[in-house]
Amino acid sequence: MAAQDNPLDEPLLAPGKDEEHHGGGGGDDVASMEAQLLHHGTGASFSRSCLNLSNVISGVGMLSVPYALAQGGWLSLALFALVGAVCYYTGELVARCMRADAFVRSYPDIGELAFGRGGRKAIGAVMYAELYLIAISFLILEGDNLAKLLPNTSVALPGGYYILEGKQLYILVAAVAVLPTTWLRDLSVLAYVSALGLVASVALTASLVWAGVAEHGFHAKDGNVFSLAGLPTSLSLYFVCFSGHGVFPTVYTSMRNKKDFSKVLLTSSVLCSLNYALTAVLGYLIYGDDVKSLVTLNLPSGKVYTRVAILTTLVTPLAKYALVIQPITTGIEEKLSLAGGQGGGLPRAAISTAVLASTVVAACTVPFFGYLMSFIGSSLNVTVAVLFPCLSYLRIYMPRGVVRRGEVAAIVGILVAGVCVAVVGTYTSLHQIASTF
Repeated sequence: MAAQDNPLDEPLLAPGKDEEHHGGGGGDDVASMEAQLLHHGTGASFSRSCLNLSNVISGVGMLSVPYALAQGGWLSLALFALVGAVCYYTGELVARCMRADAFVRSYPDIGELAFGRGGRKAIGAVMYAELYLIAISFLILEGDNLAKLLPNTSVALPGGYYILEGKQLYILVAAVAVLPTTWLRDLSVLAYVSALGLVASVALTASLVWAGVAEHGFHAKDGNVFSLAGLPTSLSLYFVCFSGHGVFPTVYTSMRNKKDFSKVLLTSSVLCSLNYALTAVLGYLIYGDDVKSLVTLNLPSGKVYTRVAILTTLVTPLAKYALVIQPITTGIEEKLSLAGGQGGGLPRAAISTAVLASTVVAACTVPFFGYLMSFIGSSLNVTVAVLFPCLSYLRIYMPRGVVRRGEVAAIVGILVAGVCVAVVGTYTSLHQIASTF
């Protein structure tokens, strides 16, 4: 009998066996919605899969990497590389878990395969919390950048008792702009607009180069080499940069040739890492310790490159807000037994409007984008990108006896480090948020 090339490539459960084992859940709403963006025809090609995964990895975290570097110092770039390597490895673990069962198609499916219904509910809860906080961060991003682009704008409410101005005004404007998109069920129309995120990343880096050449020049500005106090914030923000693991199963499923996933993951991770690192170094060289949590806020007002950078970074959050918020809306509908039916339009609109309103209140309350992103990175991204893939992989494959001792030791080390980052980073970010009130 021929030996298996790799036992990790073999499914634990054969197709057709216990199909009902993977029942529906909140995470399936996330997967089905992402599939509208990622899956085309008979499957995505290698190049399209690289584009899809790069678009997943490259997100709003790019705007905060110069601030992360300023917090941790120049030596924290080594930790940035380490975080990227760890997240690449845990992405590989996600793919191995996908191969364990032919019916695993989403992140919560992996949770159920590894830990039963409790695992599905746990990872679903974490993903819902992550999506909600990301929606808040989108509105904060819109408010800060629009206030930078169009300063000194105010609107008096009827009666003149309250004046909306600056960030709060633009958060409300952004909310009004995205409100109709949250009422839609089919969000595939936003897919191509969301892909502009990659263009925004390139435009931001080019704007920083332009700013360095034309305005400030490139110099260290007495930047610190290493800051232990700022390290938790720095690490948390670095994890935000590589937090796409919840979407990896969908990218994997959408591929025409799933054996190429490792190459796709490596290519996308390297390209995004280089762009992140370049943005971090440029931002810190130009602005030093004065760099803000959103590097676009450092760009001088009225300049062409400032307008280009801000306008391109505004598009993606506006387009992706509805994609992010829909699983939450659908989950609430299901809990209230309102999903489906001809009369579901009005209740759905009411629920999505209420969810949007709650994120507006939160966005106006949390004053700093960087602190919120740090909290998301430490508490949720570390869980989704590090802890859960490692635990699931060990739970699925260790009973089969195919995990080597050296790999078990490495995974345990990653888990310990991940827990430390999660605990310390979450405490630090919550303390920073609380201290601003």
